[in-house]
Amino acid sequence: MTDIRQERSGAIGHVEQRQSSRLTLLRLLLSNEFGLLVLIVLFALIFSTVSPAFLSKFSLYALGRTAAVNIMIGFSMMVVILTGGLNLSVGAIGVSAAMFGGLLMEAFGLPWPLAIAGGLAMGAALGALNGVIIVRSGLHSFIITLATMSIFFGVMIFLTRAESYRDISPVFTGFGRMKLFAIVSPLLIVSVLVAVLLSVLFRYTALGREMLATGANERAAELSGIRVNRMITYCHMLSGILAGVAGVMLVSRTGAAIPSMAGQLGQDWLLPAFLGPVLGGTLLTGGRVSVLGTFLGSFLVTMLTTGLLLMQVGAFWVQTYLGLLLLLAVLLDLFRRSYLTRRKLI
Repeated sequence: MTDIRQERSGAIGHVEQRQSSRLTLLRLLLSNEFGLLVLIVLFALIFSTVSPAFLSKFSLYALGRTAAVNIMIGFSMMVVILTGGLNLSVGAIGVSAAMFGGLLMEAFGLPWPLAIAGGLAMGAALGALNGVIIVRSGLHSFIITLATMSIFFGVMIFLTRAESYRDISPVFTGFGRMKLFAIVSPLLIVSVLVAVLLSVLFRYTALGREMLATGANERAAELSGIRVNRMITYCHMLSGILAGVAGVMLVSRTGAAIPSMAGQLGQDWLLPAFLGPVLGGTLLTGGRVSVLGTFLGSFLVTMLTTGLLLMQVGAFWVQTYLGLLLLLAVLLDLFRRSYLTRRKLI
């Protein structure tokens, strides 16, 4: 009798284990990260078939170099979205930080490491200013950062007289133009390292968990002893630093700090900034981020842009397709979450 019970218990345990494995596999297949990997492979095959130049060494190098900046822009927006907020001033902060670094190198003759540190400090300061205004005023970050986007950019143009800084250290610019194994840009390696640091922050540190808790439920986080206003400010400060890194990358790539490097008011960065996190699975309502998803989402956006341009699709239509991709991504994510909820998988 005991043997029969043991056999039944073992059989039930085996069935439960198989069901658990199937559910885990289903979650993986329905995850944003897996879907993005499939899309990256699919579009790589399509673009390489239509335009063989897509897989040339120069094209792959240019793709990685451009993706590195877009990934950093996506990270900059991601760390604010996790609190349920937005940062429309990402581009303005990035350009201001880059211009300040260029000023320190050209006008004050500082070594490039100190100048870059100064530029990132400027990005952190502008991001922190956003955060302080948001928590003190109680207004939504959309309104505040929409205003500061114009303020930061306008003040930067006034102080620099819209002039570029071109006396940049050749060592620094050489880094941005370097080729590893003939196809890999070191800027992409920097983006990978930043992704690892962000993953460690949100997964293994108390600060990262408090940021996520603040985004998930501010009231509950406050009752748990978390200083919600401080966390919001920290997220905007981190966003400013990451935007500064993106700006510094552009300076290293182009060899000059140019006021228009992110477009008028930095608006050219807005669509890539949203696309990366949204495609990657970061919740617009806050409380959940996917560093890997944002990395892959930003890379996919860069690949689509590069591939479409190689196919000689007009720049206007590229922006149209990217906008449609953003809308489609939001709708698909809504459908995916609804499906997972009905199946009780989340």
